[in-house]
Amino acid sequence: MVWDAVSDKPQVGLQHGKGAKTEIGRAIKFYKNLFQETAKLQWPTVCKTASGFLPLLERNWVPYVEEMKGVGQGAGVDFESILAMNVRTEIAYGMFNDGCTALSWKTSETSLLAQNWDWQHEQKENLIILHIRQHGKPSIHMITEAGIIGKIGLNSAGVGVCLNAIKAKGIDFDRLPVHLSLRAALDSPSRAQAVASLKNGGVASACHILVADGSGGTGLECSAVDFIELDMMDGKVTHTNNFVVKHAVDDISFLHDSSDRLQRIKELINDAEDRRSPVIPEMVGKLLEDEKDYPTSICRDETEKSTVATLFSIVMDLEARSARLRMGRPSAPDEIVLLNPE
Repeated sequence: MVWDAVSDKPQVGLQHGKGAKTEIGRAIKFYKNLFQETAKLQWPTVCKTASGFLPLLERNWVPYVEEMKGVGQGAGVDFESILAMNVRTEIAYGMFNDGCTALSWKTSETSLLAQNWDWQHEQKENLIILHIRQHGKPSIHMITEAGIIGKIGLNSAGVGVCLNAIKAKGIDFDRLPVHLSLRAALDSPSRAQAVASLKNGGVASACHILVADGSGGTGLECSAVDFIELDMMDGKVTHTNNFVVKHAVDDISFLHDSSDRLQRIKELINDAEDRRSPVIPEMVGKLLEDEKDYPTSICRDETEKSTVATLFSIVMDLEARSARLRMGRPSAPDEIVLLNPE
């Protein structure tokens, strides 16, 4: 579902909440059930934990608080539930199994950013596309879970962002939560400024955020205690769901196929280079259809033990400032949506 949101932060949130009221209600129900099933946490406890971020947010990130309040008002739900969804990564560390494969590829002619986002299929119906036009900052076109104000997409300055979940111990309530960090990147006019913003504010829990623009990509491996930049190698950054460099804390290998998918995407890129295939969005999109080691492949499918599958695949052309989004598994998409944040 696609929604346009225009104007200041409360108004953006209000339009988001009103337009996606049904999806937000279902998403809250989804996470209520998930926290209860995976961690025996009741929703009031989840919301109370989420409120631990309010001192930081009300001090340094007031526009995001206002926007989340607007979402709650528009959807007719309490602010605490909206906040809880926006910090669900921090509350859920070590419990949830969302996996992804992401890559940035810069050549002399182009700069592409792409990923498959894998998560439980029950949340598929609650994915929405937001087109945000805001004063004094770039416009944003992104796909997100209804109610969450930062996710995966690009802005009118040609900055794009992707996310890989990583499990590692720790949470820091004085650092910016993961999904709000994604929004901060999308509010930035360049890759360099996005990286500087996240480095300055810190990221509250473990993840990998891949930020790119026309000049190329930078991987940001984060934990609650450190922040490590991954530079391009031969113009490329690739990542899945485990740390690739040493951190102050160890990650937990929650998806044993993570290293296999990382190796596979590197193989596919090398094969494309050996064939001298043109580095264009269509070629990169084809890489994300790969089903080697199915069903836990780059293009992931459900198994008897897990409902996690690829829910969408996105390829961003950051020079053209546009993206092609395939809903569902990219090998057999349900729908194709073009993103253009201008």
